[in-house]
Amino acid sequence: MTNHELIIGDSSKMPEIKDGSIQLVVTSPPYFNAPFDYKKLYKTYDSYLEMLSSVARELYRVVAEGRIVALNIDDMLVDGEKFPIVADATKIFLQTGFRYRDRIIWKKPDGYIRISRRSGVLLQNPYPMYFYPDNLLESILIFQKGKFDYKSIPEGIREKSKIDIKNFQKHNKDWYRTLWEMTNVLPNSDLEKGIAAFPENLPFRLITLYSYVGETVLDPFVGSGTTMKVARAQNRNSIGIEKNKDLVEVIKKKTGFDGQDKLFNNNDVFRIKIRSNKKVIINEQHNREDN
Repeated sequence: MTNHELIIGDSSKMPEIKDGSIQLVVTSPPYFNAPFDYKKLYKTYDSYLEMLSSVARELYRVVAEGRIVALNIDDMLVDGEKFPIVADATKIFLQTGFRYRDRIIWKKPDGYIRISRRSGVLLQNPYPMYFYPDNLLESILIFQKGKFDYKSIPEGIREKSKIDIKNFQKHNKDWYRTLWEMTNVLPNSDLEKGIAAFPENLPFRLITLYSYVGETVLDPFVGSGTTMKVARAQNRNSIGIEKNKDLVEVIKKKTGFDGQDKLFNNNDVFRIKIRSNKKVIINEQHNREDN
């Protein structure tokens, strides 16, 4: 049985989560004022970085010693200005106390461009200095809190979590490289309308590679619930935090807690907590008995 908790509120504070209780964080913060998805979400770039700093401090508190934070993030072009989000996010997490472990590049399929506005400038003005490349890449920054004690994992859990390398390689041929080629979620696909969701394969790889069965995975910007869905399928517990209350039904459906739970263990438990002022209200609980 696994437990899954959705918290409706701001992830800059996580009072519901105990110190050192999270074994893995997989998340993708909102893009900074992206023209298509988050325009004018933040008044200034400094306010965006301030939000990241607040979340990083809370993550350092709740993440267990030796464990991983995987941050899917990338630089952003807004109104002709490029913001160095990867560099600034790295600096923020290092200053918070995390160690910089790795950077993985997620490459989207060749030819995928939502709108080719950048490279198209050269077509209209075929002269030097008009070139701006289209971006098919995103970064997955891997941070670690301290050092991991491999002997701390019981032998039974180690064996249950053992990775079937041949099967994993079959579906993830580039898993051992710092360049992962994954098909992205298409805009306005089912359950993703208006949401910049990452593909299920991204949390699948990270959860498989950086956590053990029965551990807890946190996504402080859970969006449509992709991380929670994959965590459940991988026999991990999960916690998701999301500001938009309108996404509750989407998350319930994606994670299989919408009353039609056929793909997962029906003993799994799903709770929704909606913050009201400074109080936390338990709104719903779903498990086999409820269904």
